[in-house]
Amino acid sequence: MGSIGIAGWIAQLTFWAVLGIGVWSNELDRRAAAIFVALWIAGFAGLPWLPMVGSMLVTPFVAILDIVLVFVVFKGDVTLS
Repeated sequence: MGSIGIAGWIAQLTFWAVLGIGVWSNELDRRAAAIFVALWIAGFAGLPWLPMVGSMLVTPFVAILDIVLVFVVFKGDVTLS
């Protein structure tokens, strides 16, 4: 497994972790969590069906969902300092 595969695993784990944090902290209600899960399922199941490069778009799609989840759950960008 190369760095792309590891990045894919990190994106997947981050998605589920931030989704769990959002539901646990009541920043995401059930409807919002269901929408994010539906988008994840659509991307995870649908993108590989695109011809040529569809399967290569799954990791960036999940990473975009991660970014949106961080903005929604943490009310903005996460500060590092």
